[in-house]
Amino acid sequence: MTTVNYEIVIIGGGPVGMALALILRDSGISTLLLEARGLPEKVDDPRPLALSHGSRLILQRLGVWQKLSQKTPITTIHISNRGGLGRTVLTPEDAGVSALGYVVNYHDLFRALYETLQDTDTDYLTGATVKQFDTDADFGHVQFDHHGEENEVGAKLLILADGGRLSAQIEDITYQTHDYEQWAVVANIKAQTLQSGIAYERFTSDGPVALLPSGENFALVWTVSPTAAKEIIALDDETFLARLHQHFGDRLGKFIGAGKRSGFPLALKYATPTTSQRIALIGNAAQTLHPVAGQGFNLGLRDAHELANEVLMTFKAGKEIGTPAMLARYRQQRQIDSKAGRIFTDSLIKLFSNDNPLLKHACGFGLSALDCFPPIKRFVARRMIFGARG
Repeated sequence: MTTVNYEIVIIGGGPVGMALALILRDSGISTLLLEARGLPEKVDDPRPLALSHGSRLILQRLGVWQKLSQKTPITTIHISNRGGLGRTVLTPEDAGVSALGYVVNYHDLFRALYETLQDTDTDYLTGATVKQFDTDADFGHVQFDHHGEENEVGAKLLILADGGRLSAQIEDITYQTHDYEQWAVVANIKAQTLQSGIAYERFTSDGPVALLPSGENFALVWTVSPTAAKEIIALDDETFLARLHQHFGDRLGKFIGAGKRSGFPLALKYATPTTSQRIALIGNAAQTLHPVAGQGFNLGLRDAHELANEVLMTFKAGKEIGTPAMLARYRQQRQIDSKAGRIFTDSLIKLFSNDNPLLKHACGFGLSALDCFPPIKRFVARRMIFGARG
């Protein structure tokens, strides 16, 4: 078996892995991207992604943004707590940006990144299943199956963007996990009131329910118990919409249409540390967050952006990629942003998803206080958009 060597091998060709490969294009750094799935096909996938303004800037620089067929701006975020007083409304003026974020379809983003990647000289293999990898002080080694043929490659740096499937095998990296005992039910929803750029985040004792502007309608992310999720997915449309209306309230009037529903379990999971010998973890391989406040993908995209910057600076300085010193710098740069994202989303769920009357009123007071102090609103909004650096 012949071993082919690269500077970088990226394992995992989802949106975060593809974004990293695109940032490194035309840099002179030899890069191989391995993806276990086949080519992306058109699917009926209701999963929405809430992209921050910061993520838009990254995708725009990569030439991906203009290829998205539908991107709905979020001009207002309305945050409330069912059964309690108080609410907060965030606007672009609070953060000094043109829009707080944008809602896109996951498959649409995947397709746009894939099409952009085809116009580069990046080596990109789909249907490539990694069987084994290991590292030594000088190199990383990857064995993978590609259409029934065994292959081996080496690299100065292995980057895992596979959602954590393989990184659990690395001896000096451990995962901290907290099961929220919740599921997210997602679907496209049509309401009597057409969307006007407002994203609704409504906290309930069962968990948050979010309605995000998507085209003329809404993308739903409804957090419920695992038992309730399976029951809700199995309901006929009329009963499902009536139950959603009862849960969300009358702010948008009656819900009159629903697309395909799907659900997935929710947990907090993060790696400590996020680097090892000749290895770096990014995206869901580094951390998986609750979808509340839409931070997960944006955090993963910032992982890719900052790791690529560190690689590029190292390469331009004529130094070796993937050394302990380089990886330590990357880990230190990402530590505050990653930890802040975890604490922020985890705290929201633990504070708001409860039936305690005193805590519910305290949360309502906090929302009202946030709404009354523009400097604090700006602080919160910019960190939701741009991460810990604001």
